[in-house]
Amino acid sequence: GFGAGLALALASSAFIGGSFVLKKKGLLRLCGRARAGQGGHAYLREWLWWAGLLCMGVGEAANFAAYAFAPATLVTPLGALSVLVSAVLSSIFLNEQLNVHGKIGCVLSILGSTVMVIHAPQEEEVSSLESMAEKLKDPGFIVFAVCVLVSSLLLIFVAGPRYGQSNVLVYVLVCSAIGSLSVSCVKGLGIALKELFSGKPVLKEPLGWVLLVCLVICISIQINYLNKALDIFNTSVVTPIYYVLFTTAVMMCSAILFKEWQHMVLDNIIGSISGFLTIVSGIFLLHAFRDLPFTPSLLPLFLQPGRADPHLPWSSADRHQLCQHQPLLPSEDKDSQSAEEEE
Repeated sequence: GFGAGLALALASSAFIGGSFVLKKKGLLRLCGRARAGQGGHAYLREWLWWAGLLCMGVGEAANFAAYAFAPATLVTPLGALSVLVSAVLSSIFLNEQLNVHGKIGCVLSILGSTVMVIHAPQEEEVSSLESMAEKLKDPGFIVFAVCVLVSSLLLIFVAGPRYGQSNVLVYVLVCSAIGSLSVSCVKGLGIALKELFSGKPVLKEPLGWVLLVCLVICISIQINYLNKALDIFNTSVVTPIYYVLFTTAVMMCSAILFKEWQHMVLDNIIGSISGFLTIVSGIFLLHAFRDLPFTPSLLPLFLQPGRADPHLPWSSADRHQLCQHQPLLPSEDKDSQSAEEEE
C-alpha cells in the first residue's frame, strides 16, 4: 500500500497544483462580469476554469485512491508538492514573482515532506464499514466535528461579510476545516470500495451513502470558498496558507479518528513534527517574501559582483550607495547641527 499511496499522492499534487493556475487564469478573464469574490458565478462560462476544475477532479480522485492505500498522515503532507507546482506555474503563466526566498521555500517543503514520509505514523487498522462506524461514534471525534461545523458557520455568516474581502484567512479557514471532514469521508468510502470489489453487499449499507452525501457537500463548500479566496487574493498567497491550515486540520482529525499517534515511538514523533515545521517554514518563505525583489544590489557590498576582495578601495559610487542606506536627520536637527559647526 505504501508504494501505491505514494505514487497516487505525487500525481495528485501535480494535478491539483496545476488546477489552481488554470482556475485563476479563468477568473482573470471575467473582465467586468460578476466576480466570484462578490458572490457571482460568471466563471462557470469560462472553459479555463472548467479545465482547472477537471484537473482538480483528477487530482482529488488520485488523492482519494491514495487515502485508501496509505495513512492520511502520509498522504496529506505530500500536498506541499502542489504548492511547489502552483508557485512555479504561477511565475510562468500568471507573472507572479518567484524569488530566491520562494525557491528556498520550495526546497524546504520538499525536504519536510520527505522527512514526514519517513516518519509517518501508522493508523489503526480499519478494514470494514462496521469498524469505521464505531470510530465515527467516538466522543472525541464527535466533539471535533461539532467544533468544525460551528466554527465554519461563524466564518461563513459572521466573519465572511465583514472581513472576507480583506483577510485571506476567512475563506481559507472554511476550506481547511471542512476539508478535514471530507478526508474522513474519503477514507470511509475507500474502505467501502475495497469491500465492494471483494464481493460484500456494501450498497445495502447506509453508512456508505451517508459518507458519499457528506463528501459531496464538503467538496461543494470547499470549491465555492476556494474560488472566492482565489479571486480576491494572489494564488501564491492562497495556496501556501491553504496547505498549512488544511494539513494541520487533517492531521488533527486523523489523530482523533484513527489514533495514528497513539503507538508512535519518540523518534518518529520528533521526526513527524520536525518535518511538518520544516514544511511550514518553507511555506512561510514562499508566502512572506513573495513581493520582495531580490537583486544583487540588496546584497552586502563584499558579496556583490566585482567586490569579492574586501581590501580593494571603495569607489565614490560605493560610498554614495552606502550613504543612501544611512538614516537622514530631520531638517531642524540638521539646521541646529550646522549652526553649532559655524559657532
